[in-house]
Parts: sequence; C-alpha cells; structure tokens
Amino acid sequence: MNDRIPCADPVGVPCAAGIGLRTCHFREILGRRPKIGWVEVHSENFFGAGGQPRHWLERICEHYPVSLHGVGLSLGSAGPLDRDHLDRLTRLVRHIEPGLVSEHLSWSMAGQRHLNELLPLPYTDEALAVVCAHVDQVQDVLGRQILVENISRYLGYRQSTMTEPEFLAELVARSGCGLLLDVNNVYVSAHNLGFDARDYLEAIPAAAVAEIHLAGHARIGGMLVDTHGTRVADPVWELYAATIERLGARPTLIEWDNDIPPLAVLLGEAERAAGILEATDGIAA
Repeated sequence: MNDRIPCADPVGVPCAAGIGLRTCHFREILGRRPKIGWVEVHSENFFGAGGQPRHWLERICEHYPVSLHGVGLSLGSAGPLDRDHLDRLTRLVRHIEPGLVSEHLSWSMAGQRHLNELLPLPYTDEALAVVCAHVDQVQDVLGRQILVENISRYLGYRQSTMTEPEFLAELVARSGCGLLLDVNNVYVSAHNLGFDARDYLEAIPAAAVAEIHLAGHARIGGMLVDTHGTRVADPVWELYAATIERLGARPTLIEWDNDIPPLAVLLGEAERAAGILEATDGIAA
C-alpha cells in the first residue's frame, strides 16, 4: 500500500534533512552556515530565561528553522503533568516560535520523582485515556499541535490490548496531535520484541506523520539498544527509504546525542537522508 501525501510546510520546517543541534557545534554552525534544512534542540536545555544557551539558540533561529524536542513531560504518567515544566516549555515556545514541538509516547515520572528514562506504556484503553488527556492539556496550553514520538522498547506488556500503531492511530484521532516517527526506534523495537517493522510502517496513519528521526543503535548481547551514539545503521537506512516510499517526503532529523562526532560527520549523515528525500516524487533537489 502506498499512502503518500504531499508534505506541506505550514509551520516553517521544510521537507528536508536536518541535524540535532548540540552545544559543541554552535560556533561552527554560525561561522560556516552549512547547508542544512533545519535543526532540532532538546527543549529542556533552554528553559533558562537567559544566559549563553538561550543567546546561541536565538542566533541559530535567525538562520535556520528550529524544532523543539522534549524529553521530560511524561505524557504517559498516571498522575498530573508537571505544571512548572509545562509553563517553562510554554514560555520557550512563545519566545522562539519553533516550527515543530514534540514529545515522547512514554512515562518518566511517578509522583514527584523523575526518572532519567523514557519508559514504555501498556497499550490499553486506560493508558490511552491518560495520554489523550495529557496531550489535550499540552496542546491547549501551547495553543498548537504537538507531535508524539514512538520510543525504543525493550519489553512489552501482557496487558496490552492493541498494537503500538493502533494506539498511536487512536491517539491521533482523539487528540488531533501529529506523529514523530522514529525509524530507528521502530527497527530496534521490532528486533527486540519480534514484530515486523514493515508491517508497523504500513499500520501508521500516514497523514499524521510530520517528522522523522534517524539515529544509531548498538547490539548488546542479543538486544539492540538505542544509543544515539553512532552512524545510522544500513538496515535502518533501508527501512527509512521504504518509509519515504510509502509516506512521501517528511522533515528528517539525524539524532546524535552521545559520543558526538565532528560536525562534518553529522552533515554527511544528513546528506545521505537528503539524497533519499530528493529521489522521492514531490521534493526538489
């Protein structure tokens, strides 16, 4: 099945390849102004009202479209959202007016205790109701749509009554959110949990996918671990090409958070993604 839809650019992030922006590359990017479509930053790194991080981000915004990617809202926690966290995110969004805002389909908070992990949910009606309510709250406060990203998974729940694509499709239908499809996470989860990654991609609601992530992983024993510390693996590139063949072009980001390489390496990975995008109908080279 081919469900390509045109990739419009209503929010300022083009259907092009971008890179995750890290502190060590700020000066070089501003000095060189490399040809990249856009950049993405972790929202929480810029929650401060001023200082060098915010200064650098403001300068980057003058030259590149920017997306905000959060890791701490804990959309799947049973308790209420951290209102201070949401307020800080709101102030940052209103200050820089990013092209996209995203978070994860996960939980990382229990009571007042924050965990430094993106933990998976059981895919049940009860969990869906919690996530929908939290997404609704975030979108109401921000006054805009957010994207929700699939995480890498290392276990499943016997209590689940639906697949992850089914859960995401229901979330989109009920809340109006979009999806950030992490192709590496699909590949890693498929290997670890024994499902077919191509079947997963066929089941994702194509029109909801507004952004794609690519990253590296590592093999530890018989398990794949989403490390964000290496080049994108060849099988993930193949899965990405199949994804673009089905969906059409989507803004695509190279994520690299650990053992960060020279900027040239990131740009080379982005160029490879751009080559796949440029071979797709409906996007100019």
